[in-house]
Amino acid sequence: MRIFEPVRGGRTGQVPTLVEQVVQAMQRAMEQQVFRAGMRVPSIRQFARMHELSTFTVSAAYGQLVAQGYLVARPGSGYWVNARPQLPDEPPVQDWQPPKVGERWLLEDVFADHSIPIKSGCGWLPSKWLTAVGLDSALRHLARIPVGQLSSYGHPYGYLPLREFLCQELQQEGWAVHPRQVLLTQGATQGLDLIVRALLKPGDTVLVEVPCYANMLSMLRMANMQVVGIERRPEGFDLNQLEEILQTQPVKAFFINPVLHNPTGSTLSMQHAFQLLKLLHQQGVLIIEDDVSRSLSTSRAPLLAAMAGGEQVVYVGSFSKNVAPSTRVGFVVASPKRIELLASRKMSHGLTTPALMERLVHQIVRTGSFKHHVQFLHSRLTQAHHQVYEAMDRLGYEVFERAYAGLFVWARPRRASLRPGLVDSMKLAQEALRAGIWLAPGSYFYPDNKDDGWLRFNVAHSQSDALWAFLAGAQGQDIGAV
Repeated sequence: MRIFEPVRGGRTGQVPTLVEQVVQAMQRAMEQQVFRAGMRVPSIRQFARMHELSTFTVSAAYGQLVAQGYLVARPGSGYWVNARPQLPDEPPVQDWQPPKVGERWLLEDVFADHSIPIKSGCGWLPSKWLTAVGLDSALRHLARIPVGQLSSYGHPYGYLPLREFLCQELQQEGWAVHPRQVLLTQGATQGLDLIVRALLKPGDTVLVEVPCYANMLSMLRMANMQVVGIERRPEGFDLNQLEEILQTQPVKAFFINPVLHNPTGSTLSMQHAFQLLKLLHQQGVLIIEDDVSRSLSTSRAPLLAAMAGGEQVVYVGSFSKNVAPSTRVGFVVASPKRIELLASRKMSHGLTTPALMERLVHQIVRTGSFKHHVQFLHSRLTQAHHQVYEAMDRLGYEVFERAYAGLFVWARPRRASLRPGLVDSMKLAQEALRAGIWLAPGSYFYPDNKDDGWLRFNVAHSQSDALWAFLAGAQGQDIGAV
């Protein structure tokens, strides 16, 4: 059933683009009750075939209709007319404009921007994957605690039972630590910021992986650090290149994300970790181990702090990946002297961390059901990895590492296959936003903003047919559903 006749040549400025024509035609069809609330609309490929359009055009239009509230995307089931009525105080849907990709949006505005329906570039798990974590029962437990026990400032180091729990967990990894070596923070980001402020000084030379956790790069720039990058490989680094850097530059610290690396998803091999630690120890380099995704790993992975000891390594972790990012509970583990310094800096900048959230997280992680929840995440993520790799293989994407665990896949399309104007990852990401899809361009993860086509995909948020239809359209292809 054709609902309109496309008018070609829509980029002249006198005629709406084909994407705009599809959006307007669908809006009219819904207003005229051709498509009623709760009805399923034609799939992207069906609509494209009926109107002799590319799937890329239809995917972009459907993405805008989802972002504007007209359609609802149901993974594996297609697109449906939104049954939820528009509220009077909502802005007119025609006022929606895709945001512009940039450091500010990716660092700040994206957390408040709920207009993007497909968040393939984000760094967290879908909320529906966290429903079994026990958050509701933990909240009910806290509600039964007398208010007097919850109304005062917490301990500068954080809630003691949770710090003791972390000591037990690290003991199982082969690292014996005392609660006074554990400092609770507002997420791993605050922990990293405290380390930069307390253990380093402006002008210090620090080493980072390339690509690197994007927030870390922003943090180091604001602290006026001299940032030197070394290329991350699937198994680790070029140790000869690393040795040359250490011998020619006064590196004070190395920020490393060894397990399920953000953004590449790779994990250091055990043998490489030993060689790396030996070289860094010889040069007296402080290691900052960012280990927020360890709980999502399905195999034995190196723990640098356990292998080298707390004097050489400052260890950073978080509960955001397996409990909920909204709790904002992270931690730093180091020598007692360093933890004392970090705690003083923490108190001077923000006083104690929220004891209520720390109690909440402790109530969740200490239950036996939490281990089942983590196993569930392992299973879902492994399945999602298989599906994403299959879709990427059909598109001919280059995949950096096939980890089959964790959140991230680092991949890029063949540049020769892309439509003109979409060769750079930033340009592709901006085009995707117009279709209601958030991609994370690779340039965001490089100290020098280099753009060589890589993209970071969150497999848990990359299960939408519309995502792969868009990417196929960007290459002039048409692939099946994920």
